[in-house]
Amino acid sequence: MPLSRTAYVNLLRGQSGYHEGRDANGNWNNIQKYSPSIPGLEWSDGFAWCHVFTSWGADELGGREVIPITASCAYGVDWFKKRGRWTDYPVLGGPFYMGSRGQDHVGVVYAYDADSIYTIEGNTNNNGSYQGDGVYQRVRPRRGANSPYGYGVPDFTEGTISADPRLGGTASASVPPPAPPEVRVSLARVVAAARRDPGLRQGGTTHPAEVNVVEVALAREGLLQDAYAHDGSFGSLTVEAYAKWQRRQGYSGSDADGIPGKTTLVALGKARGFTVID
Repeated sequence: MPLSRTAYVNLLRGQSGYHEGRDANGNWNNIQKYSPSIPGLEWSDGFAWCHVFTSWGADELGGREVIPITASCAYGVDWFKKRGRWTDYPVLGGPFYMGSRGQDHVGVVYAYDADSIYTIEGNTNNNGSYQGDGVYQRVRPRRGANSPYGYGVPDFTEGTISADPRLGGTASASVPPPAPPEVRVSLARVVAAARRDPGLRQGGTTHPAEVNVVEVALAREGLLQDAYAHDGSFGSLTVEAYAKWQRRQGYSGSDADGIPGKTTLVALGKARGFTVID
């Protein structure tokens, strides 16, 4: 199916800030939501997931013929080269590959200029690691140390925009940023997680995506340490933090037990930018 560059890039950029899970010792563990969502790549959960993330966006939008659906960066490079869709120049919306043969890491270019590429990447961190903890927007050099091995040239519906003179020679370009998303949280799911997660092994999760929204909101309210605000687990520390939020809203006793109620969750959403849907 056709794939829109703008839709693809903005879907990936909308995931910025997402984090993988943690193991029983609190270490990042490569467990994430993308692998289970891609038919044929379910097995890759728990492994390096940079290309899984890149593939996920294409699969969500029906673009399996445009972006390789794989967990392997080496396979991704080969996929583009075999189709004659490879270049040494930045491609707007295209995957860039890192490493001596492009085997180490991949992300997607959402803008570029004469010196830099501006990227959205999975399984990285603020330092640009090839083995990071989440989805980040980064800036990387076009040339020299720490620059890409090369770029795939997807067959987007809008055509190709690239700095490659053979492909138009556009000096700089960017994809319009996505509109601020409406973040929606299910009260029923958050409550289920708050009741179940404390009894699981450390880092165990029930509804990690929605719990992560609540964790971050509590952290921004100064009620939960940031180190514990990205694992998607409504564990005992999150229960304690939510109880503090309930007390801040005027509740006490059994009404401030750390299990979210609609009134307090709606109040947290109004304060921190999410909508409660049930």
